[in-house]
Amino acid sequence: MNDLAEARKIIDRVDGEMARLFCERMRAVAMVAETKKEKGLPIYDPAREDEVIRRNSERVEDESLKSYYVNFLKSNMEISRAYQSRLLDGMRVAYSGVNGAFGYIAARRIFPDAKLIAYPDFLAAYEAVEKGECDCVVLPMENSYAGDVTQVVDRAFEGSLYINGIYDLEIVQNLLALPGTSLSEIKEVISHPQALSQCANYLREKGFQTTPATNTAVAACRVAESGRHDVAAVASMETARLYGLQVLEKHINESSNNTTRFAVFSRVENRPTGEENQFIMFFTVKNEAGSLSKAVSVIGENGFNLRALKSRPTKNANWEYYFYVEGEGVLHGERGQKMLRELKENCSVVKVVGAYDKEKLLKEEDL
Repeated sequence: MNDLAEARKIIDRVDGEMARLFCERMRAVAMVAETKKEKGLPIYDPAREDEVIRRNSERVEDESLKSYYVNFLKSNMEISRAYQSRLLDGMRVAYSGVNGAFGYIAARRIFPDAKLIAYPDFLAAYEAVEKGECDCVVLPMENSYAGDVTQVVDRAFEGSLYINGIYDLEIVQNLLALPGTSLSEIKEVISHPQALSQCANYLREKGFQTTPATNTAVAACRVAESGRHDVAAVASMETARLYGLQVLEKHINESSNNTTRFAVFSRVENRPTGEENQFIMFFTVKNEAGSLSKAVSVIGENGFNLRALKSRPTKNANWEYYFYVEGEGVLHGERGQKMLRELKENCSVVKVVGAYDKEKLLKEEDL
């Protein structure tokens, strides 16, 4: 047998084995997709993919082949994402608001292939997942400008869902109008009162009359349907695209530090094992002197970094509070379980509402 025939024989044998392994791999990918659907996790996980590439490329000793193998891995991952997208095409994600609202934008960036379902308020969106109408829900937890979204925090304490991811969405406000409109034509600006407040200096300097709307997307819709060139809306770039509006001026909000933290809630708990995990839990302390300080000490003494500690009324009795805790560390490891056992000795209620990989930034999509 000549060298070419021998080489082709080897390739045919390897291709046959690779076909079998490919099918095995894609069956595992389907299992991953189902788990992500249950836990409300996004398909694309760049940190995980980078780690797989780094670890597996180290197995290739021939440096001349390593870069080709990296491309091979990237191609495999792209195929896997495409397959997961097809499998999750029926995934239903709830949010509060209307198309173009910031809740919609956050949900679309986290789950670009899912079907997004709008609900009139936070409670209805949350309950849609509890009832099984949707697979997960994306809700705001906190805004750097306006503070906690207390309705959502309270529901997280009272409800049955788990938080499996926290995502930061920078709130960038823009001036939107009908196509062909010039800035000099604008007399009136419509938006949510908070958006108008965030852009107050700009609007005042321009001398615009302001009109409140229930949210920024509703404002954009009103401008799109008005047919008027003397009216504009304050809203996002994505909202401009949705309603066919022109961006007259970008980033008109006064503060550049305006970010909303969105949580993904699902019915199934996630248990990440990485070293950069974060978690959210609630506890109520016993009505005894020093009980709160003991609880806080337990967290620190077990090696967990306390990122946030806030109190909220339980609504069960006057002057009774629960405490909202954000921490860093592997909560479901041995040390975490020890910490939870010790907390329960000092607290009336301890509820872990979620653990997740490091908080992620949702990048803006430009027009």
